[in-house]
Amino acid sequence: MIALGVAIPVLVVGYFLAARGPEHAVSAADVQGPIPATTALAGADAGASAGSSVGGWGKGGYPMVTGPASGAGSNGTGSNGTGSSGATANTPDGGTANVTDVTSENWAGYAATGAAGSLTGVSSSWAEPAVSCGATDTFSSFWVGLDGDGTPTVEQTGTEADCAGGAASYQGWYEIFPNAPVFFSNPVQPGDAMSASVVSDGNGTFTLTLADGTQGWTQTTQQAEPDAQLGSAEVIAEAPSNGEVLPLADFGTVNFTSATVDNAPIGDSANLSELTMDASSGATLATPSALTGGNAFAITSDGDGAVTTAPSAGDGGGSGGTGGSGGSGGGPGRHHHHHDWGF
Repeated sequence: MIALGVAIPVLVVGYFLAARGPEHAVSAADVQGPIPATTALAGADAGASAGSSVGGWGKGGYPMVTGPASGAGSNGTGSNGTGSSGATANTPDGGTANVTDVTSENWAGYAATGAAGSLTGVSSSWAEPAVSCGATDTFSSFWVGLDGDGTPTVEQTGTEADCAGGAASYQGWYEIFPNAPVFFSNPVQPGDAMSASVVSDGNGTFTLTLADGTQGWTQTTQQAEPDAQLGSAEVIAEAPSNGEVLPLADFGTVNFTSATVDNAPIGDSANLSELTMDASSGATLATPSALTGGNAFAITSDGDGAVTTAPSAGDGGGSGGTGGSGGSGGGPGRHHHHHDWGF
């Protein structure tokens, strides 16, 4: 009888996990349970993530997954190098800056990178885009964060715009990856004036702030991540993940403004990557524009909701392994996103 009494709660929990319903953002503030890691990270990332969990049921943001193999070498070489195609981003004065072109399976936008401990704050504003929904469940998130570009943690906050069963849903969240995202119950609607910031307070603590100026709410939380390396800062539109990269929602265009890193325009960053989201098949999913005024840019989705899949355990880094080995604007090995997340 004692053994039976112990087994019943386990069976009940198992049932609810197995029957959690369609993939969409929850409607109230909630920490979605983590999934244990089954694969250690490669190289330098392994020590920071050994024994940790890697993500929850869904969405929020994950570290950058390298783009398809067709992008091999596109992230350039040298101290601030340009892409192998010679492409650079325009600067406000009409010249060119050393902005590295990089492809990613789950990120589009801009990311600054530097030595560990060198990047301590990021912020931006945007209008929440409206998603167009069809028969397929699709997902998108828009956020600012520290780490995640070559580092195994991400400290981030932003919004989500998803489609489930043909209906759109919008929510705010924060996440200290590899912990699962926490979703806010506050209302978010298309067109809302959003602003977000993530600031390192030192000693592995962070203040994350998300505000909706249209709805009139602000959520501020202080969280700890002792493994944070403070090696990157980014402003991103993402195809969220749930063990694999999910189909990207057709969000049209999202316009980021007032994008800053360490209280300076993101365009002033010494090592800056312009990230285009390409599916593992090579199809382009979302494309950023050049910077305007050093701190504003748009990201446009292609609208087809194509499925992208992150590298799985045992695949030797997947299609992204080659693309990440081509060197980077921050010196050799900067964009080694060989995360090989296993679930």
